[in-house]
Amino acid sequence: MEFEWDENKRAQVLADRMLDLADAGLFFDGRPAIHQASPRAAEERLKTTAFIEGALFTLVWCWRGEVVRVITMRRAHEKEIRAYRQVHGR
Repeated sequence: MEFEWDENKRAQVLADRMLDLADAGLFFDGRPAIHQASPRAAEERLKTTAFIEGALFTLVWCWRGEVVRVITMRRAHEKEIRAYRQVHGR
């Protein structure tokens, strides 16, 4: 799976949240995750929530051809945590 992102956005997320968009592959490595539509944008975006290093994080992304375009990464919101736990427990 190939990933891309805006380098300015990556720097911003690193500075603001200490998360690296280059770690997006962790959300697709086979660990338990949930994938949901993220209808806030004109393009079809998805959000994937997974446990990473003991906490739930959410990746917002979209398909650009065969490439995953990473939009942002952040700690999961309460609604995303509930949805994850409904499917996977914890």
